[in-house]
Amino acid sequence: MAGVIQTTVRRSMPASLLLRVRHRSPGLANGLVGGALAAGLGLAAFTVLVMLLWVSSPYPDSGPGGALHVAAALWLLAHGAELVRVDTLSGAPAPMGVPPLLLAVVPVWLLHRAARDTAEGGARDNAPLMPGRTAWAGVVLGYLAVAAPAALYAAGGALRPSWAWTALCVPLVALVAAGTGVWTAYGRPSGPLEQVLGAVLPRGARHLVLGPDGRPGVAARAAAAGATVLVAGGAVVLTVSLGWHFGETRRTFGRLTEGWSGWLAVLLLCVTLLPNAAVWAAAYALGPGFLLGTGVAVTPLGARAAPLLPPFPLLAAVPDPGAGTALHGTVVALPLTAGVVVGWFVGRGSVTGGGRFGVWTTGRTAGAAAFAAGLCGVLMALLTGLAGGPLGTAALARFGPVWWQVGLAAAVWLGLTAAATALTVRAWRLRRSHRRGERRADRVVAPRRRPALPRPPQRERLPRGTWFKRKPGRSAPAPAPVAADEPYLLLDDDGDDRAHGAPDDLRDLRDGTDPFGLRPRPEPLDDLPTASPPAAPGDTEPRPPG
Repeated sequence: MAGVIQTTVRRSMPASLLLRVRHRSPGLANGLVGGALAAGLGLAAFTVLVMLLWVSSPYPDSGPGGALHVAAALWLLAHGAELVRVDTLSGAPAPMGVPPLLLAVVPVWLLHRAARDTAEGGARDNAPLMPGRTAWAGVVLGYLAVAAPAALYAAGGALRPSWAWTALCVPLVALVAAGTGVWTAYGRPSGPLEQVLGAVLPRGARHLVLGPDGRPGVAARAAAAGATVLVAGGAVVLTVSLGWHFGETRRTFGRLTEGWSGWLAVLLLCVTLLPNAAVWAAAYALGPGFLLGTGVAVTPLGARAAPLLPPFPLLAAVPDPGAGTALHGTVVALPLTAGVVVGWFVGRGSVTGGGRFGVWTTGRTAGAAAFAAGLCGVLMALLTGLAGGPLGTAALARFGPVWWQVGLAAAVWLGLTAAATALTVRAWRLRRSHRRGERRADRVVAPRRRPALPRPPQRERLPRGTWFKRKPGRSAPAPAPVAADEPYLLLDDDGDDRAHGAPDDLRDLRDGTDPFGLRPRPEPLDDLPTASPPAAPGDTEPRPPG
């Protein structure tokens, strides 16, 4: 019996095939399920909130069907889609296009998490990530597959979505949020940002922004810090104004509704609109201010009365009508502070963020500060565009800050302050390092072409940057061999001149060492005869080989 072959026993799976099945990359179906689940969770969150308010309301205007229609409409409003009220007193439809920014966090965060988890696929460290385009397309298509029926359902309620805005805003939010999720899963590579900037910027200005010294990253961080300071400072200005008009703010609660359920609903509405009010206050501090209707502007220089405004707690923080005073003029400290913060980030990055390329010059530092101020202006224009919109027709057709005015004012304020601050911080840090006895870092020198040098045999090609790289620690693709007839050029940055910030790799390559893991060049044999030098003029006899 020992020699009998047991053919009925199931054969074990090979180890390589088992690992391949275990770490198999998910397909497009996982992205579709993730996107649909993100849309479903967002709708469920809005439905629970609206149903709780409807149940606690002592005088509900409609049944559960009306509450569900309102929940679907608010979910679309959180994406930036404009809604239309059809049950107005005049009978004419009135638009409502002020999306609460706090509600927009819910769909954006769900989309981001769904795309990130889909791209990772629950894989381990050594397992491959899902292709970025597949994960991105799957999540977006799955999300829109749920958003389309939700929009059709919301069209039957009192708040109906505008089809033009819905068709534009919902897919745009899904594309951007899902793209950031996939970008995060791949380790936040700089390739997408550089390719977009390279396609948008003029050819003559690309080298000023996309230099190899880390300026795009430093400018982006500085712009984000400046926008954060502006919005946070706007929240402080809003809080001070609400405290100054505390009596009027308290009276507005009694005018709008009665009972604890109504007060809770108004309080929740105020909380969801707090980010909008903070952006409005930041626009007020920058100078352009905001509009409370057509032709009713509120700026630090003065404010006009708006008699058509309803009694709302956040609107009680609006300055009193009349000319501006010295107290109103103190808000200019906010953009000055934001400019100092942006300049500090750029000045610190000009010394420590250059890496092996050395310290930036004064011109490059000032240019990076101006670029960061421009990015901050774009961010503020985007925020103000989202924080405002129409609340009706005629007089209420324009409600909130004007986005292009706020973006231009932010770029000008921060550009002037950030450039001076960045140069000051750069000089201070260089002087401090010089006092400590440290060697001054070399300046950045523009790369120049050098003649071609003989390359070592069997050189391996390093992987080129792509839109979505893998996370650090994951297995990289095997390098492809280079053809033997491919030219090998070195830039001036790769030379052996230490004053130009050259790396040590190629200096070691000339010395015979191998920093890239290549085979060393063969040493010349001593027993071979060397060629005789050319004969000088006047020599009649050939020289022996030396």
